[in-house]
Amino acid sequence: MTQAVNLTTGPPVDERGPRCWLRRLFAARCLVCGERGDDGRALCAACAAALPWAGPACARCAVPLPAGDALCGACLRRPPPLDAAHAAFVYGFPVDRLLPRLKFHRDLAAGALLSASMARALASRPRPDALVPVPLHPARLRTRGYDQALELTRPLARALGLPLRTDLLRRRRATAPQSRLDAPARRRNVRGAFAATARGPLPAHVALVDDVMTTGATLHAAALALRRLGVARVDAWVCARVP
Repeated sequence: MTQAVNLTTGPPVDERGPRCWLRRLFAARCLVCGERGDDGRALCAACAAALPWAGPACARCAVPLPAGDALCGACLRRPPPLDAAHAAFVYGFPVDRLLPRLKFHRDLAAGALLSASMARALASRPRPDALVPVPLHPARLRTRGYDQALELTRPLARALGLPLRTDLLRRRRATAPQSRLDAPARRRNVRGAFAATARGPLPAHVALVDDVMTTGATLHAAALALRRLGVARVDAWVCARVP
């Protein structure tokens, strides 16, 4: 008599066999703690559960707010040049471990994980005509060897089926690292740092993409350049917002 096979669970698997041993050896590891990844992902269950997904926030600058508040006091007093700002995460553990790995250590696996998370978080937002990564200055790009904003934007554009426009914005002036400056100095540092040009049709609505939004100075300077070019609506999509 032919032995019946359970189609739900499949035939028995020899956990001592070479294939199972290789699967265990090369199983995905958590990029944060090094434990085995959950369901083949690059995060373990504990680190995935700890992800600080963004909640209610100001519609113009993405700073966290109590539920029901549409705009923060700063944006009410002085509306920014961004029409909207959306963040996938609040900057905190474990995103504060993953973003520096992408930004300073060329960890493209961390970038892929964060970009996929951005696609999940931002898919329901108003769709722009194009995504525009905030560019590095050519000198910084030569030193670093890659552009972290572009590494986030490229897979994000593919995942959401949106055009990627790297021709619209360039950084025409090298600036000091923003992380070393206070808010007024950040604004002065990036004032006039960007120039916008269009080699093709000008989109009416774009979303600037960057890794972290702290004071918003860099995104505001980039948005002003795009508005001078004639872009009607400029949003910001960022991986994380510093509260």
